[in-house]
Amino acid sequence: MDTPVAPDEGDGSPIPTEDRSDRLRAAKYTLPFVALGIADVILVIGWGLNPIWGFAILPPILFMSVLTWIAFKSGFVSDNENY
Repeated sequence: MDTPVAPDEGDGSPIPTEDRSDRLRAAKYTLPFVALGIADVILVIGWGLNPIWGFAILPPILFMSVLTWIAFKSGFVSDNENY
C-alpha cells in the first residue's frame, strides 16, 4: 500500500495555512488582557497581601487570554455570519 500524501496548501485543503496577520491581530487584541492580569498581580503584591492571592487570580486571566488569542487567530470571531 502507498502512504497517503498530504494535500498541497492550496484551495480546498483541510490544513489551514498560517497567516501572520491573524497572529498579529490576535496578539494585538489579547495583549491588553495579559498586561492587565500581570498588573493586577503586581498591585496585589504591592498592597502587601499574601502573594498567593495574586497568583490565584493569574491562571484564570491567562486561560481566558489564551482562549481569546485562539478565537482571534483562527477567525472564529470574524467568520461568524450571524452577528
